[in-house]
Amino acid sequence: MTEHPPVIVHPPTPSGGRRVTVHGQIVGLAHGRGDVAEFLRRAGIADPAEDIALDDPRLVEWRGGSLDDWPMPPP
Repeated sequence: MTEHPPVIVHPPTPSGGRRVTVHGQIVGLAHGRGDVAEFLRRAGIADPAEDIALDDPRLVEWRGGSLDDWPMPPP
């Protein structure tokens, strides 16, 4: 079995947000990188003062796009 990183950012939803899970638990719906970083801080994955390497594949798995893919919600 392949082990996944502790954080998974799921594909964009129709509203444009991306569900974020930490260790299999939903922690929120992110609408940008800053939201993902904040969820990780709240979950204790990162210290509030440290820069979080959201592009580190050992930490975050991006599904349905990269950390730069944040589609706009439909009007």
